[in-house]
Amino acid sequence: MNELSDNAYQPDALIAENIEHYLAQHQDKSLLRFITCGSVDDGKSTLIGRLLYDSKMVFEDQLGQLEADSKSVGTQGGELDFALLVDGLSAEREQGITIDVAYRFFSTTARKFIVADTPGHEQYTRNMVTGASTADLAVILIDARKGVLPQTRRHSYIVHLLGIKNVVLAVNKMDLVDYSQDVFDKIVEDYREFASDIGITDFVPIPLSGFRGDNITQAPSDNTSWYTGPSLMSHLEQVEVRGASAGEEPFRMAVQWVNRPNLDFRGFSGQIASGVVKIGDTVRIVPSGRTSVIKTISTFDGDREEAQVAQSVTLVLEDEVDCSRGDVIAASDDPPETSDQFEATIVWMGEEAMKPGRGYWLKLGTQTVTAKVQQPKYEINVDTRAKLAAKTLALNAIGVAELHTEKPITFEPYAENRQMGGFVLIDKLTNATVGAGMLNFSLRRANNVHWQPLEISRADHAAMKNQQPRVLWFTGLSGSGKSTIANAVEKRLSVMNRHTFLLDGDNVRHGLNRDLGFTEADRIENIRRIGEVAKLMTDAGLIVLTAFISPFRAERQMVRDMMPEGEFIEIFVDTPLEVAEERDVKGLYKKARAGELKNFTGIDSPYEPPENPEITVNTVAMTADEAAAAIIEKILPLK
Repeated sequence: MNELSDNAYQPDALIAENIEHYLAQHQDKSLLRFITCGSVDDGKSTLIGRLLYDSKMVFEDQLGQLEADSKSVGTQGGELDFALLVDGLSAEREQGITIDVAYRFFSTTARKFIVADTPGHEQYTRNMVTGASTADLAVILIDARKGVLPQTRRHSYIVHLLGIKNVVLAVNKMDLVDYSQDVFDKIVEDYREFASDIGITDFVPIPLSGFRGDNITQAPSDNTSWYTGPSLMSHLEQVEVRGASAGEEPFRMAVQWVNRPNLDFRGFSGQIASGVVKIGDTVRIVPSGRTSVIKTISTFDGDREEAQVAQSVTLVLEDEVDCSRGDVIAASDDPPETSDQFEATIVWMGEEAMKPGRGYWLKLGTQTVTAKVQQPKYEINVDTRAKLAAKTLALNAIGVAELHTEKPITFEPYAENRQMGGFVLIDKLTNATVGAGMLNFSLRRANNVHWQPLEISRADHAAMKNQQPRVLWFTGLSGSGKSTIANAVEKRLSVMNRHTFLLDGDNVRHGLNRDLGFTEADRIENIRRIGEVAKLMTDAGLIVLTAFISPFRAERQMVRDMMPEGEFIEIFVDTPLEVAEERDVKGLYKKARAGELKNFTGIDSPYEPPENPEITVNTVAMTADEAAAAIIEKILPLK
């Protein structure tokens, strides 16, 4: 079973002496990535620890530490506590649970393995999704004493949702039910009934004991003579991994890097997502559509005649074609799709709920674009699989929503290609990963709507008016004086014969945005619509003034990104909350303090002041006219 048996439990120095020989033995083995998941205390960490121990992947110093830790913890009656090999966080050891995803490597003579020990608690569902996103197989553990639990159903559903085809049902702790075949058969039948409902039609049930080692490396154990199936290890060694039938899938490789060390070499580097590529194959660059022929295939170990899925290669083409990071090199007769509107299944991972309409970075392979997620069509109750109405997605929630990207991206449905259909969402301000998703399909309307070429350009409109289009974006608290100052600025511009238009927050809500309230989602949509209108007006050559609270930096940045560089002028009307509240011309602060007006900025909804505005005016230190004069002076010249 194990080629490391001669080195088992030897000092690290001995292992170091044989490292080159060891790596040579492993480099051509296939790799299986798998996860262990299930409910709390089903024995996931113990099982992985046992696999590491039985695979002779525990060195002497680690074994000594394990023996000492097992005695100090004292949870296994003085015997080795294999869970301690995996539960690395102090918080995990203190609570006896798994919190983070722990990855471990081990190997046998047949195959290499990377196993992810994922948390069982519901509040760590996002961590489980992280571990499952790259897995080829899932080991779903069930405590033989407890049977199928809600978290078993939750994790099984997520495993199916993420497209993991190979499932092992590991009925663990059989030693605690006297290795009863009746108990095992009942659990398998209960799970089969549930699994068929969610689409898991095939799984391999194995009775085992991670603590005692039954059916881990050899089967059947003397304690389960009634079992005739494989051991867990033998099944892991023999199961077909993703990509084994790569020749049946069309070739895809996302370009990660244009490799040009000198003028005589230009190659495109990346990892093959699916299929096989050979010298002489005709390929297509997506999205440009240009075609060429594979001239050479280079790898770290030298040139090859062909390469297949999961290999990292540099492709050299016969022709000089425009190809850069984010493009996809694909089979010429079967290229992937491109679109900018999709239906997607999203797992929300952010501590703050998703903000429909807000711009997030969407990263799919080597492509990174701005994407806006719309209000979810529904949220999925993972326990009951019911589709629930939802306005947003909170931490660990799973839902289906439409999303729009700022430009078309190359993709395939996740069900067909996990590499080309799986993405993450990143908060633009914090750079934190807040969501993971699966593209289901592109929206038909995305392929039916096209830009219409126009004869009169944006520059022509501006030239007719003899001015440079701009957006003067006034932001500040309610009562800060935004509308008053914007009015004063527009009056001064009109005297200068400038073509302007003022969009005021209250006025716009009487018409264009009358359907929107004041929740965070509605405020985001309010600003998105205003940004689109302002952009159209600048296309017409106008100087647009907007007076909106616009409380969130992300949405102000979203509008800035819509405009050509230099045309968005952020003007922060800096007025302290207590001063704005003293003015309270409309009586809004009074209502908010009394609880009669919800989601009011500055009281029970946040205001994020600009960090680097182009202009700041303080209405405590200057009058509205003085502020307007200062703004005009700073934006000159207007052409």
